[in-house]
Amino acid sequence: MGREAKLNRKTSETDVSVRIKLDGEGNYSIDTGILFLDHMLSAMAFHGNMDVDINASGDIGVDAHHTVEDVAITLGSVIDKALGNRESIERYGYSTIPMDDSCA
Repeated sequence: MGREAKLNRKTSETDVSVRIKLDGEGNYSIDTGILFLDHMLSAMAFHGNMDVDINASGDIGVDAHHTVEDVAITLGSVIDKALGNRESIERYGYSTIPMDDSCA
């Protein structure tokens, strides 16, 4: 098994399921009910070459806060678990990229 993990988190406000394969191909299936969050997580998976499945349901009729929070907590925990003992992690150099009249 490579660097992959899955985790479920259920609270009184949300039900979140996350699966990640860090050394993937950029495939993803993401449905949080929050379109912008889905878009950002999909971009992370695609550009990071990670296979990611995220399903979340929550009280978004009231507010998106709990769903965003619990997806982030679960995603962070899954990445931590998938990294295991942190073998083969390589750092990269510094760069500044000008985009749309600003440097990022």
